[in-house]
Amino acid sequence: MVYEEKTMKSDKVYEGKILNLRVDTVELPDKKYSKREIIEHPGGAAIIAITDDNSLVLVKQYRKAVEDFLYEIPAGKLELNEEPRETAIRELREETGYEAKNLMYLWEFYTSPGYCNESIHMFLGQELVDVGAEPEPGEFISKVEVPIEDLKTMIERGEIVDSKTIIGIYFALEYIKNRK
Repeated sequence: MVYEEKTMKSDKVYEGKILNLRVDTVELPDKKYSKREIIEHPGGAAIIAITDDNSLVLVKQYRKAVEDFLYEIPAGKLELNEEPRETAIRELREETGYEAKNLMYLWEFYTSPGYCNESIHMFLGQELVDVGAEPEPGEFISKVEVPIEDLKTMIERGEIVDSKTIIGIYFALEYIKNRK
């Protein structure tokens, strides 16, 4: 049996540039009430960019929320009225300087559906052409190309901890294995 929560009331608590926060009062299946804190996010696009020599293109950047430098696949927030493919193309160029001659849509997934509606559209980028990076103002990113065979070890050692990146790496490992 599937149990649904019915929203009885929704209050906007915060509106920001990247996200909004609302508190919903919901009716539970047992007719009791509860509160749900929900982060609203416009979503994003991420790119598993594989070079011709089977390296994965990552970016390394400082993430204030976790107070550390993280390795991540190129990704970014959907802008108003922007299609996920456009976001993927823009972010790949801004963050890495690459364009993908072959850009394939893979799937969409939710990052943390327990409290956030953010979804990420995942793309596979191949046949990369270096056209020069165009980072956004205030964005300080280093491009890193890691041989595919080193990535699993980096995850196991705790060097790669970003979830979208781990998902992308395991897809890339399987994709390259099956391509041979």
